[in-house]
Amino acid sequence: MEKEQATKVDQGSGSHRSGYIAIVGRPNVGKSTLLNQFLGQKIAIVSAKPQTTRNRLLGIRTTPSSQTVFIDTPGIHRARSLMNRRMVDVALRTLREVDGILWLVDARAGMGPEDEDIAKNLAELQPRTLVLLNKIDLISKGKLLPIMERCAALLPEREIIPVSALKGENVDLVLDKIEKMLPEGPCFYPEGEVTDQTERFIASEIVREKIFVLTREEIPYATAVTIEEFSEKEEKNLVVIKATVHVDRESHKPILIGKKGSMLKEIGRQAREELETLLGCRVFLELFIRVTEGWTRDPRALTEMGL
Repeated sequence: MEKEQATKVDQGSGSHRSGYIAIVGRPNVGKSTLLNQFLGQKIAIVSAKPQTTRNRLLGIRTTPSSQTVFIDTPGIHRARSLMNRRMVDVALRTLREVDGILWLVDARAGMGPEDEDIAKNLAELQPRTLVLLNKIDLISKGKLLPIMERCAALLPEREIIPVSALKGENVDLVLDKIEKMLPEGPCFYPEGEVTDQTERFIASEIVREKIFVLTREEIPYATAVTIEEFSEKEEKNLVVIKATVHVDRESHKPILIGKKGSMLKEIGRQAREELETLLGCRVFLELFIRVTEGWTRDPRALTEMGL
């Protein structure tokens, strides 16, 4: 979302700050985990597999003195497929729309060619950049120094902060630094809003997350989820959700269904339990599988799937 499209909420006079901060990095460095940590609740799906995030997702953190609109972007990598190229384009376009950038590097994995590509892109941009070395809970402190030196060489004069998105280490320090990066201004969104996405979108993402967690190989990357029905039955404290899981090939369908429907049932059970926690009510979740042959390579289909 471009800043001029958001409606600012009057905060009166004073030194209130507000702005947009992009979280960028190559796939699987912990961007979505960090966003959830910043907000104190889960809005972005997470899995151990790379390229889980496909869309640009806004997370809104409001305090008495500031409002930070975080943008969780798809992982930047050397994309080959049409779908992945679109994901990378979304991430790179975002960098030119923000007030500041958090570049997340996986300290455990070290610097790779894709990290160096990202640094080259960031070096050409005006917004202030913080370099965050993530997953420090998984390595010894002595191994951080070479990575810090390489980051400093690639992006001179940028502050480097070791963090653990999972454990929350140094997250408060990063939030303090971010607030100082924001320009003065009123809020973009009303207090209490934590994302610009609808409950329908978040429901589809939660189902997709469970597919990533429970299935293997190419299956997670060749599936998309659309919500056909999202209806509230207030008198029953119930939400009815009907979702379609689109697969790229006919051969993927029996894998997702599983023996006697066991895989689809488990995906549905885990998604339903998380949705009930999120929505604060009972959820009836029904999943369907539809073969949409070649959708990951079809520009029109990708657009329909929100990519």
